[in-house]
Amino acid sequence: MATTIICRRKFAAFRFFLATIVFVLMFVDRADAATPREQIQSSVEKVIAILKDPNLKPEAKKSERIEQLRQVIFPNFDFTEMAKRSLGADWQRRNPEEQREFVKLFTELIETSYASNLGSYNGEKVTFTGDKQDGEYAQVDTKITSSRGEETSVSYKLRQTGSDWKIYDVVIENISIVNNYRSQFSRVIARSSFADLLRQMKDKQFDTATKKRTS
Repeated sequence: MATTIICRRKFAAFRFFLATIVFVLMFVDRADAATPREQIQSSVEKVIAILKDPNLKPEAKKSERIEQLRQVIFPNFDFTEMAKRSLGADWQRRNPEEQREFVKLFTELIETSYASNLGSYNGEKVTFTGDKQDGEYAQVDTKITSSRGEETSVSYKLRQTGSDWKIYDVVIENISIVNNYRSQFSRVIARSSFADLLRQMKDKQFDTATKKRTS
């Protein structure tokens, strides 16, 4: 029962984790220019402006709103690294073409999950609780409090890529999104094949599974 409750909270938080990253950054001191957070600070005001823009709130403007948010938010994520970690040891068994196809489908999977749950944010309070850096890796910790007072811990893991810091994982209630996908992908490959995994990803079956768990 406890595991079920954690899973429900995890996927409820996942429904808006991409959106809340920009709200988390609202609590950052702009003077702290040397931290990984500063690398995506410049996108925060743009995202907030899009979310608040009354001209983009109507349902008829949903696609336009999603596209504008996508252009601002997704450059902050290292989808290749996320995909690689989500596939785990099987990544090395794939040829370059298969790897490229997997990264493409994984990116679409994340983007679709984000887009389909864009309206799930409902005034949750996001509090910046800490951060740490170890060489080229960093972590930003937050706490999300719902209108009913329920709290969910969300941590963003980043790594340095050139002069930028990119998000490569999100950990919700100590459960990694990357590890969660890895478990799902590993089961499919073990039960069937990598080709079948790609087929299911093309059919957005994993996105559907996520929606079912959050309902």
